[in-house]
Order: sequence, then structure tokens, then C-alpha cells
Amino acid sequence: MIITNGKVITWEKPNRILEDTALFIQDGKIKELGDRFEIKAQHPQEEVLDAHGQYIMPGNICAHTHFYGAFSRGMAIPGSAPKEFLEILQKLWWSLDRALTYDDVNLSAQVMLADAIRHGTTTLLDHHASPNAIAGSLDGIAEEVEKAGVRAVLCYEVTDRNGPENAIAGIEENVRFIERVKHNPNPLIRATFGLHASLTLSDVTLEACRKAAPAGVGFHIHVAEGDADQYDSLEKSGLRVVERLQQHGILGDHSVLAHCVHVDAREAEILAESASWVTHQPRSNMNNAVGAAPVESLLHIGVPVCLGSDGFTSTMWEEWKFAYFGQKLWHRDPRRLPANLVAEMAIYNNAALAGNFFQDAPIGVIKPGAVADLIFVDYHPFTPLTPDNLPWHIVFGFHESMITMTMVNGKVLMKDRQLLTLDEEGIAQAAREHSQQTWQRYQQFVL
Repeated sequence: MIITNGKVITWEKPNRILEDTALFIQDGKIKELGDRFEIKAQHPQEEVLDAHGQYIMPGNICAHTHFYGAFSRGMAIPGSAPKEFLEILQKLWWSLDRALTYDDVNLSAQVMLADAIRHGTTTLLDHHASPNAIAGSLDGIAEEVEKAGVRAVLCYEVTDRNGPENAIAGIEENVRFIERVKHNPNPLIRATFGLHASLTLSDVTLEACRKAAPAGVGFHIHVAEGDADQYDSLEKSGLRVVERLQQHGILGDHSVLAHCVHVDAREAEILAESASWVTHQPRSNMNNAVGAAPVESLLHIGVPVCLGSDGFTSTMWEEWKFAYFGQKLWHRDPRRLPANLVAEMAIYNNAALAGNFFQDAPIGVIKPGAVADLIFVDYHPFTPLTPDNLPWHIVFGFHESMITMTMVNGKVLMKDRQLLTLDEEGIAQAAREHSQQTWQRYQQFVL
């Protein structure tokens, strides 16, 4: 198809905003970018998608999320409210994930995928856990991803907290799914090896995961999200979390380390030296009261810090805002984390991370040869909008409700704010009815 009559934000380096520019989409990629009259003259038979003067941008990318957490919304935790992070894990997440069935897993994925499409997030790195529904769980999620039409990188969270047999089952699920993706390639699905966190993994299990992981595959793991992770690692090994993971061969340029809130200077150096990816989730960190990651320091020494949602809605511009304002509040300094650095994480580093998995064509950018993962944004600036000040427009002006069209791999998933691949209302109704049973099972497991 041809996309015309829009203002194109390319997110190249340097970024460009192009007027009177059309895109020719073919085989899921951007084939041509040029004058709209010339493009239409060269391809007179092609379908034309009119952007009606809106901004045309690459779809947003989420570097760390949890589809399985969808049913936590509005759920009451019995007893007094958790007072620290480890208690939140024990009373909420480790009880909810044990309550999940295969149907819960699939419905949770549907809910989160519909949310992603509506909010213009076209690629997501998911981190899954369902201790009583492990074998084949990633197949179910992958099937929902394919139906929805978005891109996703999937893994299963290995942990020792449910016993050795459960840990082995998690390892087997990762390996099985990685091999399935390798031998049955799909343009929308990629796999990595999931680990929960250092504080729920023994040396024996970490070593088993490293040995089981196929060559060239990295890990997706929570790192130093709360200070309890550091105390546990020091007690187990005499090493801080990043040092311990380095010792077990978990770090590297294909590994994704979520949070890294409580890393020290030496750990930051190791992260940079190993080229490991770090993801920042400010909304989650605020909600769990764990602190704020030293993202400016990490970026300064060369750590590729990305932006994720940690299971919150896939409203990535909201994540931009919390990152921008949160660092200023945490440090009590309005100069901290300017919007151009937020863009460095959310645009350029997220695209580079996604490109680590989806290597067939550039992602997160509009240029010939790149994947056609695009959104329309109905934004009407009342001050000049330039490539230089665009990050500040996003922080102070953009909102996900302005997204009217979402496309992945050249396929329109939402047009004029109407989802085309998923029955959003039907999914919400089914999940609303089903989640009541999940909540009842949760009450049996809550610690």
C-alpha cells in the first residue's frame, strides 16, 4: 500500500520530520520514501492509506513487560498492605502466578495485546510466569501474539521458589520454545531464556540454566530491583548481584536486565563492559517504592538503558513522562534526565534491543528497508515542533489517545481507533468473567 498525506517522523539519527512525503509498503517493509505524487505515479494500482495530516511514526517498543499480570488490576491483597518490596512479591505476584491456569495465561495475553495495539506499542519483550501451567505456556502466548499481529520476544521465568521440579520444568520450557522458534521461524515471534531474579535462584539452578541455554541465546532477568536482591546475593555468594550473574555467565550483549535500581559503581562498569542491556520501568519502581535507577550514570558510562512497562499498560509515552519527572523528583534537581535522554532510551536503545532479536530489517525507524511498524498520531502542536524539541513535545503534549492507526509488518491492526485483529470488547468481557475464578484461586495461595 501507499501511505500518504502525513508528516513523517523518521527517528533516524539525526531525526527528521518530513512534509509531503509518502511511504510505499511492500512485503511488510518500507520500500520507498519520497514525494507523494511521484510515489503514487509509480504505483498507481496500490491501495492508498490517507493519514489525513497526522504524524506518521515508528511504533513504540516496550523492553520489559509481564502479560501474565493483567488480572492483578483491582485485586485486593488480604490483610495489611505490604510494607516493603519482598512482601509485595510474596503476597501479590508469587501468589497470583501460582493461581494462573492455561486459560488465564492466554486471556491475560489477549488483554495486554489489545492494550498494546490501542496504544501504539508494536514490539514487546514479555517475561512470563505460571508455576502451575508451565509446559506449553509459551506456545499459547505465541499463538495469541500471532492472532493480534504484534511482535514479541517471549521467555519463561525460571525460579527455585516453587521447588526443584518446577525449576527444571521452567528450564525445559525455555529450551523447548527457543528450539521451536529456531526451527519454525515466524516474523513476529522471537525467544530468549527467562530467569526470575538472583534472590530466587540457587547457584545450582543458575549453572543449569547457563548450560541448558542454546548457543548465542541470552537471558531476561530482574536485577537489583529491591535491595533485598543485593542482601540475598551477598549472603549466598559474597558477591553483589551483577558480580554473581557475571560469575555464572548470565551477562552479555543478548541479555536483558530489568530494573538495576540498586547497582553500585563497580556493577555499572561490569554492565558496560559486558554490553548487557538494562531496562528502566519508572512507574513500577514508584509503585513498589524501591527507588529510582541511576539511569543517567548508566547511560554516561555506555550501558544501553532501555524503557519498559513491567506489566503496566503499554502506554510508553506515559513511561517517558514518569522517567522524566521521576528522576527530577528523586534527585530534587530539575536538570536531571532531560527529554532527549529519555528519547535515547525509549527510541534508539529500544530499537537497538529489538533489532538484536529481529535482525531481518531495521526496526523502530522510518527509512527504506525498515519494517513497516507504524502509527498515526493526531497531534496538533500550537508551538513549533522540530526534530530537536520533539522529545519535549512528547513529554508535555503527546498522549496515547491521539494514536488512531497501528500497523505491524505492513498489516493494519487498528484503523480510526478500531481494532481489526482482536475483539477488544469481547476479550474484556471474557477476562472480566474469568478473572473472578482466578481471584478465588489466588486467595488459596496468598502467603
